[in-house]
Amino acid sequence: MEALITTRFLLAASALALTASPALAQVKPGEPPITEITQASGGPIDPERAALRLEHVDLAIEVFPDTQKLAGVATLTLTSKSPQRRLFIDLDKNLPVSAISVDGAPLPRSSWSNPQGRLVIGLPKTLDAGTRAVVKISYGGTPHVAVRAPWDDGIVWAKTPEGKPWIATTAEGYGCDLFWPCLDFPAGEPASVDLHITVPRGLSAPSNGVLQKVDTLADGRTTWHWHARSPNPYSVVLNIAPYAEIKGSYKSRFGNTVPLHYWHLPGREAGALGLFAEFAPTLDFFEANVGPYPWGDEKLGVVETPHLGMEHQTINAYGNNYRKDATGFDWLFQHELAHEWFGNQMSAANWDDYWLHEGYGQYMQPLYGRWREGEARYAVMMEAFRNQIENKAPIVSGRIMTEEEVYEEEKGGPAGDIYVKGAWVLHTLRNTIGDRAFWEVTRRLVYGRPDPKPGNFEPRFATTPEYVAIVNEVTGKDMTWFFDVYLREAALPELLQSRAGGRLTLRWKTPGDKPFPLPVEVQIDGKVETVAMTGGTGSIAVPEGAHVVIDPASRILRRSEAVEALQAQQGARGQ
Repeated sequence: MEALITTRFLLAASALALTASPALAQVKPGEPPITEITQASGGPIDPERAALRLEHVDLAIEVFPDTQKLAGVATLTLTSKSPQRRLFIDLDKNLPVSAISVDGAPLPRSSWSNPQGRLVIGLPKTLDAGTRAVVKISYGGTPHVAVRAPWDDGIVWAKTPEGKPWIATTAEGYGCDLFWPCLDFPAGEPASVDLHITVPRGLSAPSNGVLQKVDTLADGRTTWHWHARSPNPYSVVLNIAPYAEIKGSYKSRFGNTVPLHYWHLPGREAGALGLFAEFAPTLDFFEANVGPYPWGDEKLGVVETPHLGMEHQTINAYGNNYRKDATGFDWLFQHELAHEWFGNQMSAANWDDYWLHEGYGQYMQPLYGRWREGEARYAVMMEAFRNQIENKAPIVSGRIMTEEEVYEEEKGGPAGDIYVKGAWVLHTLRNTIGDRAFWEVTRRLVYGRPDPKPGNFEPRFATTPEYVAIVNEVTGKDMTWFFDVYLREAALPELLQSRAGGRLTLRWKTPGDKPFPLPVEVQIDGKVETVAMTGGTGSIAVPEGAHVVIDPASRILRRSEAVEALQAQQGARGQ
């Protein structure tokens, strides 16, 4: 990662780095491997699984740091859109099941099997369409260890500087089934979750949603009960350490008050207080431009972790060691906070649409720099992103994808381009349709309406076709051509130019000669004019000897031979 020019700006922990992610899950020596089914998250869904909906999950987990094991009881309240004689629930087979009951009735051991990480439960009677079943699953064992968290998923068994347990989970890549029985695809999101996390004496367990209570057991162990609504399956998380807590509140622009919480390691108060001071102003930026913080009735929570970080709804993981750069703010905190809107409130219906999470999350960083310092900071950050765009695969394939197929170049995915190219697509879109339309498009994407206020919206799923439709509706124009080139083709549009007879002629060259009537600004002896590119071509009068600059404010994402030469040089040097 050191070879990446803009690593400090570039990737929040949710990124599987622009340098290639491992094609296979890394395994701690002596640990059984996880299966391909467990490693895959999302992708094509069998009709039986797709018909299931989780109304509620009650998840009781006890964590044993000394033996690096866990024991869990998951009670899944689910319904089905179609009749079911068996249930398919995702769970790593390295966490064997010891008992299952359905609606309170225990099942015989012969009723279930889990050879490859998909638990198959034979039901004693048909679950009719629209009816509810309560499935209680007892399980436990040694969870998969994340060797390179967060680029590799699983559980992290670390120690604080004082030698105390410091434990975290990450599951974006391989999915929730690494430590609880779940539906490991985006639409598998449960409507609500109750978490009961039991930990040894002296440890805390901050997690998703609102803390209901902490029960102290006779031997000093504590059970932390949290309640959360609509978390993404991979956002359900364990964080365990002897944490200290900083608390506060934020008075929202929308009239409500948002609780603020930061759990950090003892002895790091100075850095922790510095990060906590960023919570309110960063939140204000998002509320001023995007809309209400979606989880104001729960909390804005952050927890210090032994890995770099990850977006976990209302309890984002932070491990950036309180580093700031020339922007003056902590990029990792800011990026992960963006996912509360772009990822948690609005969730991609298919991993293929994941640029809606990461492109927007990435773009919020230079927009925040612009909010704080103006256009110069914005331009510097956007240039850094531009130099990382690789154009090896389209951002959107048009098919149902697994998470790894999106993130891994080895599997043909766009990988880091969903971040940096996605940000530049949004940059070009904003400069094309204007700030007012851009932010209305964004609000409609996130909240499903242009006038969000606390209480008048619910979490939602979104797709790329829906996003294109929103842009067309807000602008009153058919801009499908814009996204057909930028999202559905790997290569960038190239702007060809020629100058003769007192005129400058411009022509867009696109893959497959796709239509691309994107207007272009031209600066002639200091004066900027816009060239309409009807039909993909346009011309403008240019006096003999005039100095001409094409796209002087760098508003457009297009092919750059200079960037390609830079990337070739870096590749030759092994960077």
